[in-house]
Amino acid sequence: MVLRRVLASVVALAVAGCGTPAPGTSIAVGTGPDPATTLLAHLYAAALRSYGSAAHVEQGADPLAELDTGDVEVVPGFTGRLLVRFDPDATARAPEQVYRSMISALPEGIGAGDYAQSAEDKPALGVTESTAQKWGSRDVAAVARRCQGLTVGKVADGPAPTAVATCRLPAAVEFPTASAMVGALRSGRVTAAWTSTAVPQTPDDVVVLSDKTSAIRAENVVPLYRRNELDERQVLALNEIAGELDTGSLADMLGKVATGADPGAVADDWLSAHPLGH
Repeated sequence: MVLRRVLASVVALAVAGCGTPAPGTSIAVGTGPDPATTLLAHLYAAALRSYGSAAHVEQGADPLAELDTGDVEVVPGFTGRLLVRFDPDATARAPEQVYRSMISALPEGIGAGDYAQSAEDKPALGVTESTAQKWGSRDVAAVARRCQGLTVGKVADGPAPTAVATCRLPAAVEFPTASAMVGALRSGRVTAAWTSTAVPQTPDDVVVLSDKTSAIRAENVVPLYRRNELDERQVLALNEIAGELDTGSLADMLGKVATGADPGAVADDWLSAHPLGH
């Protein structure tokens, strides 16, 4: 795994080194309106600034399209969602497979930095403690073994994969809020409820099932960038995030943003506590 990251970095640096940014140009890091990618955009912009490059965040309706047209130079995201964007029929689920498949599907002229192996925002299923005990498992593989008869809940606009491994799930019951969904889970109206590994807080009586066999597609943090427009040091700055960021930190920062904190300030504070290149 370490060798993979070293080789990926060497290739990325070699490609990036072919271009030279215009002196004094501020690198635009694109993001959509959602809190997670907005926070990541501020993290990557802060990383670039910490390595001596001017960088700023630009919000747009479709940052990936803007990356393709050259309106922005960097766009952060999550490996699985990016893979589906560029290859809707992809079947990869494990982190390394998803990352490699995503790279193969990228449009010409777009490169990918290192993905954060310890930082993800991946759909996850929560069940009650009594359900976990009844199943004799706290892993999502138990869901695949009990595919028939499951009732799954989701929050409006929240994650809701249609399958867990080979188990095709029924359409999720939609709830207006997370608290309403948790209430339905506790009452037994739904057997399981969709959440995310980067959700800031989970009720103490809800068990978020692990995924040791990659039954659900990986969603690791990764930056995309325009090839030949970043120099070696700038690509290195992007790759440094992969070695520092973890899911706990991501969830903590998203919790602060959810309570009104400025995402740029949150990103700067995290980077101050986790200096890159050290």
